[in-house]
Amino acid sequence: MTIMKQFFSRGGSILAIAGALALAAPVPAVAQDRPAASRPIAVPPLQFTTRTLANGLRVYALHDPRTANVSVQMWYDVGSKDDPAGRSGFAHLFEHILSRVTRNMAPGQINRMVEEESGGTRNASTGPDRTNYYETVPASQLEAMLWAHAERMGRSVLDQSVFDAERSIVKEEMRLRVLSQPYGRLQRYYLFDNAFQTHPYRRSGIGTMADLDIATLAEARAFHENFYRPDNAVLIVAGNFDPQQLDRLVERHLGALPRPTRPILRFHGQEAPRTAPLSISAYGPNVPLPAVVYGWLRPRQNHPDSATFAVIERLLSGGQSSRLYRSMVYDRALAQGVAAIDYGLEEAGLFAIQAIVAGGKDINEVESALAAEVARLRDQPVSAAELEEARTEIVAARLFDRETPEGRANEVGSSIVTANDPRWGDRLLTAVQRVTAADVQRVARQYLSDASRLSIRYQDQAQRTGEAAPDPSAVPTLASLGRTLPAATAAPNQLAPEGERVAPPPPGPERPFASPTFAERRLANGLRVVVARSTDLPIASAYLVFGGGSSADPAARPGVASMMTTLVDNGAGGMTAPEIAARIESLGAVSGASANADSTIAFVAAPTANLEAAGSVLSQIVRAPAFAPEELERERRRAIDRLRVSLRDPGFVNQLAAQRAIYGAAPYGAPAGGTPASLAAINREEVVNYHRSWWRPDNATLVISGAIDADAGFALAERLFGAWVAPAEAMPAVPANRAGAASAPRVIVIDNPDVDQAAVSVTMRGIPRNDPAFYPLSIANNALGGGSTGRLFQEVRVRRALSYGAYSAFQTNRDEGVLFANAQTRNEAAPEVAEVMLAEIRRLASEPLSPDVLQKRRTLLIGGFGRQVERTQGVGLFLANLAAQGMPMSEYGRYIAGLQAVTPEQVSAAVAAELDPNAASIVIVGRASQFIEPLRARYPNVEVIPFAELDFGTPTLRTVPGAGGSR
Repeated sequence: MTIMKQFFSRGGSILAIAGALALAAPVPAVAQDRPAASRPIAVPPLQFTTRTLANGLRVYALHDPRTANVSVQMWYDVGSKDDPAGRSGFAHLFEHILSRVTRNMAPGQINRMVEEESGGTRNASTGPDRTNYYETVPASQLEAMLWAHAERMGRSVLDQSVFDAERSIVKEEMRLRVLSQPYGRLQRYYLFDNAFQTHPYRRSGIGTMADLDIATLAEARAFHENFYRPDNAVLIVAGNFDPQQLDRLVERHLGALPRPTRPILRFHGQEAPRTAPLSISAYGPNVPLPAVVYGWLRPRQNHPDSATFAVIERLLSGGQSSRLYRSMVYDRALAQGVAAIDYGLEEAGLFAIQAIVAGGKDINEVESALAAEVARLRDQPVSAAELEEARTEIVAARLFDRETPEGRANEVGSSIVTANDPRWGDRLLTAVQRVTAADVQRVARQYLSDASRLSIRYQDQAQRTGEAAPDPSAVPTLASLGRTLPAATAAPNQLAPEGERVAPPPPGPERPFASPTFAERRLANGLRVVVARSTDLPIASAYLVFGGGSSADPAARPGVASMMTTLVDNGAGGMTAPEIAARIESLGAVSGASANADSTIAFVAAPTANLEAAGSVLSQIVRAPAFAPEELERERRRAIDRLRVSLRDPGFVNQLAAQRAIYGAAPYGAPAGGTPASLAAINREEVVNYHRSWWRPDNATLVISGAIDADAGFALAERLFGAWVAPAEAMPAVPANRAGAASAPRVIVIDNPDVDQAAVSVTMRGIPRNDPAFYPLSIANNALGGGSTGRLFQEVRVRRALSYGAYSAFQTNRDEGVLFANAQTRNEAAPEVAEVMLAEIRRLASEPLSPDVLQKRRTLLIGGFGRQVERTQGVGLFLANLAAQGMPMSEYGRYIAGLQAVTPEQVSAAVAAELDPNAASIVIVGRASQFIEPLRARYPNVEVIPFAELDFGTPTLRTVPGAGGSR
């Protein structure tokens, strides 16, 4: 079963659920063998046309009249492997630079065009082989996006101010994603730096502080001129457009860009096969549990053996029936988590396995177990059932990936830049279906040998006893990797005076948004059933939502609901946990369960042909879980280990602390995932009682969405759950006020000297979901911290370059929710960021939104809704969230109208009534020595809590009894 069991904080919407699965009346048992998929899964091949312009730009078009959107993507054949000598991180730096300013686009204009004027979304990413920029917008904005890509390719402004600002932001991203994460250095630096020796894949794509510091503007201009040109780019347009009109627009805006006469200069590295094993001992700060990584070089992506590597990746770690999970996590409890990762790249590749050592286990035993599983792959043929399951998982995953125009365009782009073949995705699927057990054994023997293995032990720096590998994140990269590019010859662009700038094209005709239709009824047992026909692609999903949630946990025992949802698929209906996982995965399905503040949820998503078979497993899990004592002990250990890892993330710690600051001792204040102490104390009776009390048909809503009609959906619900009998006893009562009474605001510092970046938040009470102020406050929050055009992002990142991003979340519950503004920044800047957040919240209260700003924020929210319900699971989650928060399903159809009806006066009134900046609490998690004095000067009553004394089980957040004042 492809399940990601994770902790979810209080106050979160179930829109954030990414999956995990979940007693009472006996139900027929599902066969306990390991069956193949019920029916073959057909993935329609990608359909596209292609042409090449005179200037060398290649264009791919994927027409889809079923959507109201277009995804416009520009893929450049330049990645971190092309970074200049001694200048790692350049391609990633340019990902940022090309989004900032051009001759005709002022700073931030591209974000405003996409978000505020279109309701779309945009982003960019950098890999070893490519950099891509992509927008998904209403189809009417197609021409404007083509114009914007022409601006960025041919008229981008690169001056010292742009260079310095984006370099500072990249450093904050490095602190956020790498240096502040427990295993960031291992995954971003140590693995690749030691797997490759002479190929530029060795360098980290995000670069190093040292390389970024010594980079110059002249080097940046040379890099830009060499790589960012039409003959080094691929344009991909997917969605609803007129194909002939697209050709004309592309010629108009991108065909006019000149093709440089100077050839593109590249560094082509060679990596010799490893002929001897290499073992590395590495250390880092803030590492809660040791990690082990094994790595082997593999051939390039378009090699014939890539299909077999894809199958091997799934065999080893594709869900809970995979070999590594079964042997190391489930059976022997050696690892907290384990994953195989297949990196197929343009010129070479890497196959790696990472295991996080379980608490109290020996790292030597983990290494031996990893080695034994790889040896078994080499020495013994895989079974036909295992092989078929792996193949089915790959095919089903690709089907889900192709559900949206953006997903299809991404696949074409990735195929071009990593495999030099736009049809690589289809060819790979065909090849995967032909992989044999003999292929698996041959590839394992040829490439995954002990003699060519890289082995890395990664531990906390406090455990360092002997010689260790140098930290590659702290030193410049090898100057021998890459080349020095000749100086740029073109005159640099400058932002034109406002009166001389060319305006972007006006919108084209609207392509109507086809809102999915849904129907609702109740079964005789009280189960509410909602069916939404949302796609013609052969996929579907089913979500079961139960009232109660983690706020119904027993007193002083947070984590019971979460533990119950973790355990429900660990044995049910006569099946063991491995048998359940094997059955789900053999169907190409994904499933999961989790607990939120007001609800618990169990779901399954599958190809439509297999939905009933997967749903029958869901029925077993929901109605007849075993809750075996040994499974409770196993999951208890894993949950405590996961929590140990999560608590080293300053952002996670900040969010839990903010919950306690706002809700105190009320049910919403306790951590949904529990604490180490509460997890250790949970007993089976508590888990069984929670399930018996809350998981009953008359407390549930079943949401079915996808390629299924209402009548078929209702009939399926009757077959799966119609015989489920509701208990005779009355429904349990939830706490009368789960949010509790509002308490005085607090300023809290959690001092963790090991983190390289501080997490900062400002939090205040919000409203329940059924409050009439929901729509005005949704718009107000979006203006404050929604996307890259929100006030927080603009002030904290764009104007001050203090953070990689600053946002706010408006989270509603059945009782009072929260407004949560957050960012991560270098430690010494934490007080400044907190003050900026408070200032922007005060401005929201004091300066009413203009009609123009309100319309832009409304457009962004409506666009996000449209993209969400474009996906089958997005529709299901939106409806499931309405059920979780006690809202009628008619709210689905009212959402857009509710936003459109909001006036500036209503926004101002809602902000004034509900959001009092003077009632806000501030939480900072970071290295207090670098910011405490200026913070204390502003807030003399600041509470300083050493990380070692942190306890989320109490409103004081301290393990020391009675402590709660300043220190």
